[in-house]
Amino acid sequence: MAKVEHFEDLEVWQLGREICREVEYLFLNTSLGKRYKLRDQMDSSSGSIMDNIAEGFGRGGNMEFRNFLGYSRGSCTELKSQLYRARDKNLISEERFKNLSEKCEKEIAKLTAFISFLNRSDFKGSKFRKE
Repeated sequence: MAKVEHFEDLEVWQLGREICREVEYLFLNTSLGKRYKLRDQMDSSSGSIMDNIAEGFGRGGNMEFRNFLGYSRGSCTELKSQLYRARDKNLISEERFKNLSEKCEKEIAKLTAFISFLNRSDFKGSKFRKE
């Protein structure tokens, strides 16, 4: 496995960023943008997906990173529920719902696999490296 030096190199972070951008597109191009409370909740949960990955990476410890990946997975699941709310209120189309919901499922699967990999790893994190 290649050495990852920056959180931006992680596929899970890249997909989280893509999801976040697509949610922003919904705010700007659908009536969801005018539903302020739901919009703010979705903005928060979508941003938390990528932000928790970055924060966990920055902590420098495997255990902390796994915890933050779990928070990210929870935020992604929360966003998926909010997408259902938006769809049920006819604020987004079925096509947009399916597309973003599938990306959330993909992200959840990737995060779960990454957490499992880290659970099996002997590497404790960069902050434990002996210089």
